[in-house]
Amino acid sequence: MSNTEPRSPLVECVGREGHDPDHVQLLEPKDVQLGGDDALKVRRTLPSLRRSFVGAWCFVDHYGPERGVCMDVPPHPHTGLQTLSWLFEGEIEHRDSGGVHSMVRPGEVNLMTSGHGIAHSEVSTPERDLLHGVQLWVVLPEASKDVVREFQHHVPDVIDVEGVRARVLVGSLEGATSPVRSETPLLGAEVVIAPGATWEVAVDPGFEHGVLVDSGHVDVDGVRLDRSVLGVRDAGLDSLRLSNPTDAPARIMLLGGEPFEEGVVMWWNFIGRSHEDIVRLREEWNAAPEDRFGRVSGYRGATPRLEAPPLPPELRLKRRFRRGRG
Repeated sequence: MSNTEPRSPLVECVGREGHDPDHVQLLEPKDVQLGGDDALKVRRTLPSLRRSFVGAWCFVDHYGPERGVCMDVPPHPHTGLQTLSWLFEGEIEHRDSGGVHSMVRPGEVNLMTSGHGIAHSEVSTPERDLLHGVQLWVVLPEASKDVVREFQHHVPDVIDVEGVRARVLVGSLEGATSPVRSETPLLGAEVVIAPGATWEVAVDPGFEHGVLVDSGHVDVDGVRLDRSVLGVRDAGLDSLRLSNPTDAPARIMLLGGEPFEEGVVMWWNFIGRSHEDIVRLREEWNAAPEDRFGRVSGYRGATPRLEAPPLPPELRLKRRFRRGRG
């Protein structure tokens, strides 16, 4: 989900916890409403006060299942990031300024790369009156932050191992590799764990990993995670032990990647490297959006595009690092 807030308040991130691969850091979700009183509500775990990234994953929204709630996000911009949409239920119509018109459906990966700049719209379809899924952002490294806009679509096969069914969205897991390209080494997978099952899976020790629970309860190396909680492990371990202690299937999103050490400024739907970057991007979008971000064709909503909210004049945006700001 993109950021549709008409005001984009600044939250000062403080504290820098030390590296500890044996510790499971628990990130509780915060509720965010995307628009008016009847708009979709999401549960956001990244970015948080205590952690900004898991690998290069920098934004995690979990939503639904919601019935009778429409998603209608008018054309809006992105820079310096990739967005990954993954649905469990429902359908969303995607249009972007790269000329792409695509339907987002359950079990299908849609990865949009903004690079130098892109605009897109997201509208749920009335034929499938249910929304349930995740929206994830990936921060682009300095060397790739201005790449050409792109859209990738992939339908991953199901991996069956004892007590587990998984789909690999990006990266590699259990011998399966996704063709979806990323600018930094990443892992993204949907995993369903059978009732009472335990899965010990080999992972890259150079990756940090996050486990987001969609349904049920899951124990990560003995630590219980509830719905919408993100449990994070630092790099240094070559396996994860995931258990479902309940009598119903549990579904998780498994995220991972090499630790992202660069500092970035994240504000509204932009990622830049400095306060001045964000000021310039905001002005370009509000004044002459098509020059940098292009034009979205075919969107039929009442609002032609979202305006970037005001920047608080008294504050200077700070860079965000893996833990806290600097």
